[in-house]
Amino acid sequence: MMAKALLPELWTEILVPLCAVVGIAFSLFQWYIVSCVKLTADDGASLSGEDGKNGNEDYLIEEEEGVNDQSVVAKCAEIQTAISEGATSFLYTEYKYVGVFMVLFAAIIFLFLGSVQGFSTKSQPCTYDKTATCKPALATALFSTISFVLGAVTSVLSGFLGMKIATYANARTTLEARRGVGKAFIVAFRSGAVMGFLLAANGLLVLYITINLFKIYYGDDWEGLFESITGYGLGGSSMALFGRVGGGIYTKAADVGADLVGKVERNIPEDDPRNPAVIADNVGDNVGDIAGMGSDLFGSYAESSCAALVVASISSFGINHDFTAMLFPLLISSVGILVCLITTLYATDITEIKAVKEIEPALKNQLIISTVIMTVGIALVSWIGLPSSFTIFNFGTQKVVKNWELFLCVAVGLWAGLIIGFVTEYYTSNAYSPVQDVADSCRTGAATNVIFGLALGYKSVIIPIFAIAVSIFVSFSFAAMYGVAVAALGMLSTIATGLAIDAYGPISDNAGGIAEMAGMSHRIRERTDALDAAGNTTAAIGKGFAIGSAALVSLALFGAFVSRAGIQTVDVLTPKVVIGLLVGAMLPYWFSAMTMKSVGSAALKMVEEVRRQFNTIPGLMEGTAKPDYATCVKISTDASIKEMIPPGCLVMLTPLIVGFFFGVETLSGVLAGSLVSGVQVAISASNTGGAWDNAKKYIEAGASEHARSLGPKGSEPHKAAVIGDTIGDPLKDTSGPSLNILIKLMAVESLVFAPFFATHGGFLFRIFS
Repeated sequence: MMAKALLPELWTEILVPLCAVVGIAFSLFQWYIVSCVKLTADDGASLSGEDGKNGNEDYLIEEEEGVNDQSVVAKCAEIQTAISEGATSFLYTEYKYVGVFMVLFAAIIFLFLGSVQGFSTKSQPCTYDKTATCKPALATALFSTISFVLGAVTSVLSGFLGMKIATYANARTTLEARRGVGKAFIVAFRSGAVMGFLLAANGLLVLYITINLFKIYYGDDWEGLFESITGYGLGGSSMALFGRVGGGIYTKAADVGADLVGKVERNIPEDDPRNPAVIADNVGDNVGDIAGMGSDLFGSYAESSCAALVVASISSFGINHDFTAMLFPLLISSVGILVCLITTLYATDITEIKAVKEIEPALKNQLIISTVIMTVGIALVSWIGLPSSFTIFNFGTQKVVKNWELFLCVAVGLWAGLIIGFVTEYYTSNAYSPVQDVADSCRTGAATNVIFGLALGYKSVIIPIFAIAVSIFVSFSFAAMYGVAVAALGMLSTIATGLAIDAYGPISDNAGGIAEMAGMSHRIRERTDALDAAGNTTAAIGKGFAIGSAALVSLALFGAFVSRAGIQTVDVLTPKVVIGLLVGAMLPYWFSAMTMKSVGSAALKMVEEVRRQFNTIPGLMEGTAKPDYATCVKISTDASIKEMIPPGCLVMLTPLIVGFFFGVETLSGVLAGSLVSGVQVAISASNTGGAWDNAKKYIEAGASEHARSLGPKGSEPHKAAVIGDTIGDPLKDTSGPSLNILIKLMAVESLVFAPFFATHGGFLFRIFS
């Protein structure tokens, strides 16, 4: 019998839910402070308790310029309501369809897994220890179905709450911009923190409660218990797929339509209220970048936790029933919430933003500080939450591991995430030469802009892939597939901070749109544009984290699948595996083609509608008539709901079809192929799109002599930059971010259905042999 962890089981039982509750309480506190910015026309009050901080002593710009303050506030409130109603309406429609899918897929899980033992209610020998007795397969089917539904509901809730918070905060950010860029930054960042902490804490709490409730039935059968928990990750990621694809199609159809007709053809500013697609564009920021990203990162967190728990349950933690060591992945997430809380207070209450140039460093500091403090937190958890020596399951054998080795596995994932974040920032921020080179290429037209942008995207893959490769090598060398799973958790351990800086971007983008539509001072628009430009870079960093963690999560799930399906080795020289590799490597391209075409088709309808309104509504260009915003919102909603189904079916049905007809070996090839090609395509697509967007903003801002030589807005280089940005929109906000869900989701789905594939898979090969 090996030694147990220093931390008593009772303390673990208290610590994990306590950290989750602290996270929820902190997010509610941040929400309360944001709510102190009033959207009423009485005083335009600022954040309470922060007088003299972050530019609060600044006078209102409107007082200087004689603009009616009360009418501006009322106009902001009216626009915010329109955006909020549009986003809520879309998500309700999307969730109706997703709800039907959830019920159908839950039934498939129950039927497929129940059929493994012919729906028998008798106990059976365990998969890994034939001398022990485990609960019947029917129980695994039932509890996997329940955990799938719980994961799906938590994922949907994460996305919905994120959207509600973002639409609540956007106009408040605009109003605070009158008092200074620092005040606006604080509101946007606090609002992002509300989403980040709610999602991290909810995900942790629901998983913890689910484990403890399932334990009542399973008792000492931890193998069956944690196998059924994998449904939680599947539920989270399947909802994220539809949220990401549906939201991505919505936001980019509106964005492309608004930009092509408004900026290129009619030469009007971005977010001009005369543009019929402007409300749909701002709604899209919330349903795609906020709700979609929330569900996506929740899915990553749930899957990496599930992958680690499955491997741990058949290692010495599970065999010796050491509950504290078993919950090591949850302890990492718990400490992560506390670390992110300290980091957030640093941005909101300790430091002060006084100038535009300080915004981006402040956001980068969030990543650095959280990573440094989290390294200490991981060391502490590894010391008290793990035995000094233990064994980890390694494809049929037990590998002896020391607690300091597992600390290094988590730490290498954490620091790889930071490296990926900074490389992403270097390639997508207009403060550095890669984006400035792309902007400079606009001198000779859109074609050279596209060539430079594509080259930048391909080049930006190199360092992140090396970072992921090093993390895999180090973590696997020390602790096999469990090491890879906790490395992914390390990358996601600061998820609350990551989401806060990620959600900050769309909130700032909306704030700028509201300022333009409300007819506020150009100086306010300059401030919101500065917030938005930093937000674009942080959004790219967030996508880098999501893709990097998806690669590690997918590999860990792949390892768990191979073990559960009883595959001894995955031999790439056998034809079954080779055909799987080729098909798997092709899937990200097929998926990207579907999502890009969907955005193109929806954008086509949007462009035609916007042109129709400009041509047929008298006085629209003069500003004397109002456009029909509702029709554009309806076009985006209808297109995204209809178009999200085929890509979703491709991802969800591929493992089922391959596993059933061709067997587990071919499926292992498909998973490996999709992982290897999907990561590359996702990073290059996201960074290319981000670079084109910031090249356009670089020209528009005109902050340097070089930028001014390319501008101003409406110049030929600017028009070329807008075309590049428009091409990049579906790459960075639809195809790229959705691909990381493709590689994770297929892996976790294969793991959940592994018992069924091992028993009934390879139908075609069995017939022909």
